[in-house]
This record gives sequence, structure tokens and C-alpha cells, in this order.
Amino acid sequence: MTIQSAPRTDLDDDIAVRTRTAVLAALADRIVGDVYGPGDPGYDVSRRGFNVLADHRPAVIVCAVNRFDVVEAVRFAAEEGLRVAILATGHGPGTAADGALLVNTSAMTDVRVDPIERTATVSAGAKWGPVLEQAQQHGLAPLLGSTTDVGVVGYTLGGGFGWLGRKYGLASDSVRSFGVVTPAGEPITASATSHPDIFWALKGGGAGSIGVVTDVVLDLFPVSTVYGGNLFYPAEDAAEVMRRFARWAPEQGEDLTSAVTLMNFPPLEMVPEPLRGKSFVLVRGCWSGDLEVGKAVIDEWRDWKTPAMDMWGEMPFAAADSISMDPTDPMPSMMTTEWCDDLPDEAIDILVSRVLPRLGSTPIILLAELRHSGGAIARGAAEAVNDRGRSGTFLLEMVSVVPDPHVGLAVESALRLTRKALEPYVTGAAYLNFLEGEERVARSASSFSDTNRARVAQIKASLDPDNRFCHGVTLT
Repeated sequence: MTIQSAPRTDLDDDIAVRTRTAVLAALADRIVGDVYGPGDPGYDVSRRGFNVLADHRPAVIVCAVNRFDVVEAVRFAAEEGLRVAILATGHGPGTAADGALLVNTSAMTDVRVDPIERTATVSAGAKWGPVLEQAQQHGLAPLLGSTTDVGVVGYTLGGGFGWLGRKYGLASDSVRSFGVVTPAGEPITASATSHPDIFWALKGGGAGSIGVVTDVVLDLFPVSTVYGGNLFYPAEDAAEVMRRFARWAPEQGEDLTSAVTLMNFPPLEMVPEPLRGKSFVLVRGCWSGDLEVGKAVIDEWRDWKTPAMDMWGEMPFAAADSISMDPTDPMPSMMTTEWCDDLPDEAIDILVSRVLPRLGSTPIILLAELRHSGGAIARGAAEAVNDRGRSGTFLLEMVSVVPDPHVGLAVESALRLTRKALEPYVTGAAYLNFLEGEERVARSASSFSDTNRARVAQIKASLDPDNRFCHGVTLT
């Protein structure tokens, strides 16, 4: 019995609706959480995530509250021949889950920190905020990204490049084990000693292609107080600042993870008045070593040129959200990414001219950030599944807000044409966490070397021969 079928007569439509209702009711009897079909109260809320530009129209949604709900949902999908997609917080959406069974894990939010083992055990729907809060009580920190509002599991599966990255590596490097429900509906634990091939494939190989991760055990690191923040320089200094950063950043030690960012602050009330509607170039980052040494490193910028605003200083790592200042309210957005080994003047000029608005014009690209990589991120590449997607020197992220769907094509065009202009200066590899929607389908394979892509494809084929988990990373 299948949920979806070919067009029918009016009488058959009535029968189909009643049959479909019976099928969903039978599924609901197997699930502790909620089950929704189109038109049900709760359906629309449960299919939406942080990026409201994504418009999923699944055949059925299972709002799981525990691992057993996930098992039953996946087994039901296999019985009914349904594709499976996964949604936690809805950051970095993949292709639309139209007609699929959508497993919503946002209610699975358990977090347990073990200060003796220096680990955190985190369920599939938990965000970084509770993990960081509990860990900081013991002087420990997870390898979170630019905001605590992002889901732990999805971020980690895509690699996870945060403000401690050059010192400790990607979040995926910190994983001790995954709880996984395979496409056959079998719950397993994947680690270095149990299902090691699956463990390897999940550690940075992207979410949603070889099973549902229900929980993860992560290492924590001894970080409590850091030296971090932003220097704001006027937009007219952008090219000069970026050229200096391109020379300066590779000279710094691994205690520093830094970035240079072209930022167009929108004219919204939520933006502080000194920044509202204005453009800047920012030198930002986090120093996790000796604080006096970190201050001296940033003093090199202050001595070079006094910034318009100086927000670097000592801070508890619990306040690391203030470095990137990412929004916390759901929003419609598009993003894209590239890796660069060098930042020649020509590449810098392309970014400045295409991101910062000309006089009287409205910016299309909200920000372009170049994060300095290397260090532990580069050292871990040889053993990682996403070897190409973590091997460059500078990681570019470009983000645009799409306030009206009618401007979506213009935004997509601006991002695509900027990438096209940068082609002579990039490696061609992509970072999985900065790919969304159709671009994830087109480019995610570039995160893997040919050898690793073939190995992941074999693992995928053995676990999911019917390719029902087809809404995550694409390997071709």
C-alpha cells in the first residue's frame, strides 16, 4: 500500500484519502512523537526550518522524540517505498523533500556533558547553545561554529569550521561515535571500532545520505577565556585591508583562527544604530592561547591603521556568538562557497567590486567572508572523507538575503556570476556546510577526492541500494 498514486476519479480520490488516512494512523500507532500529513494541523510548522526559502512538501512528517521513533519511521518508509529526508534546525537545506517521508528531529534535544571524559553526548535536534553552556561550567568547549543557534549534528556531519578550528580541527574530527539508523531501519553505533567505514564516511561526509544520525559523542577541549572580536574598517579601505590580511594571516600561529569579511549591514532595527545600513570590512577572529600574546597580535592591526570601531577583547568563550553576530531569527537566504589557496589582488578586486555597493545602489550580497584555514584543519585532511573540502588556505562564504521570492533569480545570478569571475583563483572544491539546495546536488562531490568519493559510493550502495536517502550529499 503506497501513500502516493496516479490521478484518480472523484470517487477514487475519496477512497484514496480515507486509505491514506488509515496508513498514517497505522504509522502514528508506532510513533511516540507526532505524525502529520498535508493539511494536518502541525504540518506546515514541522516542515519549515531556519532558512524559510526552503519549501519542503513531504508526503508525511514524523516528529521523532527518540531513537525508536526514527527506527519506526525509516522502516515505514522502506515498507511504503518512500524516500527519506531529515530536518533538525533547517540550516543549510538540501533539495526539497517533496513526496518524501521527512524525519523531523528537532524535539530530540538531550545534551549530557561528562567533564571527566571531556565529552558531550548530543541528540539529533540539539543546538550548540546548551552544549556550550554545560561545557563552559567545567572550563571546556566544543568545536562549534559561528553561532550557537545551529544544530550540532548537521553542522558536524558537514565538517564544522569554527573559531577554534586551526588549533583543534573541524567539529567532525572531535567525534567519538555516532548513533545511526541505517536505511534498512537498523539502529547501530558507528565508531573507530564498530562499523568503522560508516564512521569514516559520516565524519565530514555530509548529512542525510547514508542514514539518520540520532546522537553523537564529541570531544571537548580546555578553552574558557579567549581574545576575540572584530575590527571595523571603512568600506573604502576594503581592498587594502584584504590585501594585508592575505599576507598577515598565514604568518600567524594556530592559536588564532581569523577571517576578513566584507559586510553590508541591512537597514533594520535589529542592527545596532552605528552599523545600520552601512558597509564595512572586518578583521575578526578568536585567539585561544596566551591572552597577552593574542592582544599583541591584534595590536599589529591597530598600529597599522586605527579602525572605525574596535570590538576585540578578552571574553568568555561562552560569548563567542558575538564574533560573527549571526542572525537568530529564521530568514530567507542563499549562500555559496569556494576554496582559495592564494588571494591575489585580482581576486580581491572582484570581491570588493561585486559585494560592496556603489554609490546609490543597494547591495545584493550581504557578506563575503574569507576564513583563514590550515593548521589542524589541513593536517586532518589526509585521513578525512572530505579531504578536498578542507584543504585550501582561505574558505570563502558568500551570503545573500532574499526578502522577496521575486528577487531570488537576481540573487542567485549575483552569487553565480561572482563565483564565475573567481574561477581562475579557486581550487574547485566546495565546503559542504556552505552548500544548499540544488547547488548541493551539483557541487557536493567536489568535497571528496576521486578515491574517497568512490569509497563513500560503495558504502552508500551497500547501505541504501535503492537510494531512498537521496536528499543529502550527492556523490556524482
